[in-house]
Amino acid sequence: MKDPLILFVKAKRKALSMTQHDLADRAGLGLRFIRDLEQGKKTLRLDKVNQVLALFGHRMGPAPFRPEVDDEKS
Repeated sequence: MKDPLILFVKAKRKALSMTQHDLADRAGLGLRFIRDLEQGKKTLRLDKVNQVLALFGHRMGPAPFRPEVDDEKS
């Protein structure tokens, strides 16, 4: 199963008919970062992720975590 963050960003970007380049420009970030984000790179700066999410009225925050459930996704 794909990461919910990846699915969210791609869906929002596509719903607004934006390319990855458009999203990078609007978020004030590099195209490489947007590509890394949408491809699920494991190490991304949270402040930059929040710059992207802010365009959609969202931000990252703490979420409940149950290792026995999340381990099944791998």
